[in-house]
Amino acid sequence: MTADFKGLISGERRLSREDLSSRVLRAAAGFDALGVGEGASVALLLRNDFAFFEASLAAVRLGAYAVPINWHFKADEVGYILGDCDARVLVVHADLLPAIQDAIPAGTACLVVQTPPEICASYRIDPEHAPVRSDGIDWDRWLASHAPHHGAPRRPTYSMMYTSGTTGNPKGVRRQAPGPEDERKTEDLRRAVYGFRDGMVSALPGPLYHSAPNSFGLRAASDAARTILMPRFDAEELLAIIERHRVTHMFMVPTMFVRLLKLPEHVRRRYDVSSLEFIIHAAAPCPTDVKLAMIEWWGPVLHEFYGGTESGPVTLSSSADFLAHPGTVGRVVPGAIVRALDENGNETPVGTPGELFMRIPYYPDFTYHNQPDKHREIDRDGLISIGDVGYFDAEGYLYICDRKRDMVISGGVNIYPAEIEAAILSLDGVKDCAVFGIPDAEFGEALMAILEPQDGAAIAPDDVRAHLKGQLADYKVPRRIEIGKNLPREDSGKIFKRRLREPYWREAGRAI
Repeated sequence: MTADFKGLISGERRLSREDLSSRVLRAAAGFDALGVGEGASVALLLRNDFAFFEASLAAVRLGAYAVPINWHFKADEVGYILGDCDARVLVVHADLLPAIQDAIPAGTACLVVQTPPEICASYRIDPEHAPVRSDGIDWDRWLASHAPHHGAPRRPTYSMMYTSGTTGNPKGVRRQAPGPEDERKTEDLRRAVYGFRDGMVSALPGPLYHSAPNSFGLRAASDAARTILMPRFDAEELLAIIERHRVTHMFMVPTMFVRLLKLPEHVRRRYDVSSLEFIIHAAAPCPTDVKLAMIEWWGPVLHEFYGGTESGPVTLSSSADFLAHPGTVGRVVPGAIVRALDENGNETPVGTPGELFMRIPYYPDFTYHNQPDKHREIDRDGLISIGDVGYFDAEGYLYICDRKRDMVISGGVNIYPAEIEAAILSLDGVKDCAVFGIPDAEFGEALMAILEPQDGAAIAPDDVRAHLKGQLADYKVPRRIEIGKNLPREDSGKIFKRRLREPYWREAGRAI
C-alpha cells in the first residue's frame, strides 16, 4: 500500500475513494429501480465490510434510511426489524443468509454479498459458506448491471438505528431529514466531537451496526484519507494496525481498553502508537483506573462524549478534563441543553443526582418508528431522557452515577432484561424470573438471571441457556444463571431487583 492511497482498507483488500463513489452511485440506481424512494428502508445484515458503506451511502443519496441490524440476532429478531421498518431491500452477507432466510418478509428484495476472506478468518467461517449461492442475487454483479445514478441527491437522512426497549421489542430511532442550516450545524458538531481533520487516518475496531461506530465510520469514509476496517476487535491486531497504517483517529468503547491493558507489557511495548491523535469513546461508563492507565500509555489523546442514539452527543470531555475531574463525562457542548431533574421536574442542586433530560435544539428531531407514544414517555418540556441519573459539579462538569431504568450496558451494548425475562418465562416449569446486571471486570456489566421454578419443576441452568440460545442473540444469554425461590417483591408486586443486585455491587465496591 502506498502512503497516498485514499479509501477503505479491509485485510488485503482496498477500495479507493473513486471506486467507492462509483459503486455508491450504481447501488443508488439499483435501489431506485427496486422502488427505494424517500423515507423507504434499506436493511443491512452485514459485518464491517465495503458493502456496508456502499449500501448505506446509496440509501442516503435517495433520501432513504439505512437500517443496520445486529448480525448476532436470531431469525425472529431479524424478521421483526425487517417487518417493522418495512424494508424494501435487505443486503446480507452470504454466510448469514441461511439462518434468517425464512424470516425475510415477502416483498423484501434480498441482495447477497460474498463473505470476504478476512471476515471468514476472523470468525472461523467455513470458506464454502462464503460465496453467493446460485439462486441468490450477487451484490457485485448486481452493481455492475446498473449505470451510475445521475439524479440529484435527495434530502439527507440518517441511519435508522434500532435500540432495545423495556417492553422487549426494539425501537427504530427515525430521525427527521434536517434543513440545510441544521444539517450543517449537526455535521459540524459530530466532526468536532470525533476530532476529524483533513488527511487523518481512521480505524474502525467496533461493529458498524452500533450507533456511534456507524456515525463515525460513515463520516470517516468521506473525511479520512484512509479508513481501516477490522472484522472484529482483537487487542494486539489493533496495535499492529495502528503501527502499520499510522492511525490517528478511532472510536472505541471501554471494553476495548480493558482488553488492551490485559496484554502483557512486552506485547504492548512492541508496537508504536505515537501516531494517535484523537480517540473518542462512549457507549458505556469507563472505570477511572482504566482510563487513567490508557492515558498514561497512549498520552492525552482520549476524549469522551455522553449522549444516546436519540439525543446525539451532548457533552464532551478531553483527557485534560478527565485528569482534572476524574470520572466526568465532560461539559455540555455549545448549544446543547442538559438538566438534572428531581421527581417534581425541578433542577437538582450542584452535586445532587437527578434524572438527566437533554436536547440539542438544532439536532434533527426523531420519532420511534411505529411507536410514537414512546417518544412522549421520555419527553419533559421538550427535553428527552435516555434513562440516566447524574449530577453537575460547581464547574459544570457532568458525572453519571446511575440508570433510571433497568438497562444493562455490557461491553458498550445496551441490553434490556424484559426481552430476556419474557423468553425465560416461556420455558416450561418457570414460575418467575429476574434478569439484571452484575459487575464484570472486562465488560463493565454481565447479565445474571435468577429464576423461580414452579412447584415440583426441576430446571437446570443449562436448560435455560439452551432455551435462550434458540431464541435470542448469544450476548443476551446471561453469563450467570441461578435457581432460587421466593424472589423479593415490592409493594406493587414487581420483583425488587435492587435487593437482588445489591450484594454483587457492594462486593465489588461499586454503587448501583
